[in-house]
Amino acid sequence: MKGPQPPLNRFALIGAAGFVAPRHMKAIKDTGSVLVAALDKSDSVGILDSYFPEASFFTEFERFDRFLEKLRREAPSQAVDCLSIASPNYLHDAHIRFALRVGACAICEKPVVLNPWNIDALKAIEKEYGRRVFTVLQMRLHPVWQALKER
Repeated sequence: MKGPQPPLNRFALIGAAGFVAPRHMKAIKDTGSVLVAALDKSDSVGILDSYFPEASFFTEFERFDRFLEKLRREAPSQAVDCLSIASPNYLHDAHIRFALRVGACAICEKPVVLNPWNIDALKAIEKEYGRRVFTVLQMRLHPVWQALKER
């Protein structure tokens, strides 16, 4: 999809207890945005409270889905603009499609999909829902990867 996107200031996060999640939370906070809701199967996410103590937290995807959908339908001004995805790689594709269906842009570290042919479906869904998928590639700058590249 081309054209300007609305400002992204209301976020949800999938994978709140993972290795990558604190960086996503910090980026959300540093940009003056707010984390509305977070999901993780583990409820040991004390880091979430240090960034966004008011965020709703879910350990069940179905309740997280219901919450975001309810915001979208009943309180559009409170709906999330963007879903930050910090889940395991094999779930990225499904979580991106979920983000687009609930009317949010998706932010996801690579790999976005495991099979290249799945990109076409994501492009079609982007167009259908009028939202975008944004890929984060910061790990390419990690010293371990740089050293490996040098070898």
